Amino acid sequence: MDKRINYKNLEYLKKSGSPIIIFKVVREAEAIANACHEMGIVVAGFCDFEKRNTEKKFCNLDVVHMPDMPRRFPNARIIISSQYVSDSIDHLSEFGYNEFYSPLKLLEDYDVNNHDHLISRSYMQTQITGIKKAHEAYFNEEKTFMRSLDVMITTKCSMKCESCSNLMQYYTNPENSDYKKIIHEVNIITSHVDDISEFRVIGGEPLMNKEWANITNGILKDDPKRKIYIYTNGTVGPKDDQLELLQGKGVNFVITDYGQFSRNIESMKEKLTKYNLAFVATEVKNWTDCSSLREHHRTPTQLREVYKQCCAKFLYTLLDGRLYSCPFIANAAKLKAIKDNPANYIDLYADAQLVKSKIKKLVGGVKFLPACDFCDGRPYDATSKKGYDGKGMIPAAIQSSDVLPYKVYK
Repeated sequence: MDKRINYKNLEYLKKSGSPIIIFKVVREAEAIANACHEMGIVVAGFCDFEKRNTEKKFCNLDVVHMPDMPRRFPNARIIISSQYVSDSIDHLSEFGYNEFYSPLKLLEDYDVNNHDHLISRSYMQTQITGIKKAHEAYFNEEKTFMRSLDVMITTKCSMKCESCSNLMQYYTNPENSDYKKIIHEVNIITSHVDDISEFRVIGGEPLMNKEWANITNGILKDDPKRKIYIYTNGTVGPKDDQLELLQGKGVNFVITDYGQFSRNIESMKEKLTKYNLAFVATEVKNWTDCSSLREHHRTPTQLREVYKQCCAKFLYTLLDGRLYSCPFIANAAKLKAIKDNPANYIDLYADAQLVKSKIKKLVGGVKFLPACDFCDGRPYDATSKKGYDGKGMIPAAIQSSDVLPYKVYK
């Protein structure tokens, strides 16, 4: 365990000393800032690797781009609001910081009902539960903890984005996943881990699978306390009977607003409000360029750097009976756009003991995967070329007139 992170004694934060900075700008960071204010802890600002998060204030405080931190705050006490604790410490340490704090004690008695937030109170409560689980798991190395599981239920999408990071633009015959098979495979995974903080139902556009609500309900069946996030682009309107099925359960909608393309977003918001389902809608104008499929012939050292800088390496993805590290590898494998290599995935239908040990190894931290050589990289900081061969930030949702070509490996 990394002993550099403190979580029990908040007195250190109340005392005068180096400025207090919250890393990074995520939704639950607002609750952490509020908790600090309640306890008399003065926060100087936020920092983040994503340049777009630094373009405006957050909680009325400046957000500093991480490369500028040593100049702005050469010494700082940093509260980690990210759910990827170890990864955050590794990256922050590279900039010379060594005093880190977990928000566990800050959020211990935090009451969402006593505050107004940028998101709904129910959604914020879900986010707080998630960060608590992630930080508690960090201090308990014996448990196998997955911060999230992406349950991919379709490769069909209502948009044709040429730079989709999940590679939908390469599918000639997109298809829906089978309801019963998905639930069975989710149960295999959950039987081999101690906890999964959240389940993310994704696609493609997940609402294009007519069984999306039944799949969501099926995931909740074994444990009604599970938290589920449904990622949608606001193009497909959910039906009333589908939303009614999920009413009163731990279901949250994450709506990406692509302007004119998200044609059903307002009616979707109205229906979600009607059925008291938590949601957040975010306008997105830029993406990180990370959708190219090409072999780079990197050295092991270079692959380790690509993996280290990747912001998607913990988006464990279920697709076609296999568990992958991220959606890029999952879809690249399904498309046969990468060389088949069992090191890239876990076959959930293999020997149970083998599956369990492989999941523990994957979650425990691998250095890189062979498939990483086919990715340009997906860094936390797209303005950097460290472990990244892409173009940086590009306009989001540029539509393609046709399916994009790629090399197929037999």
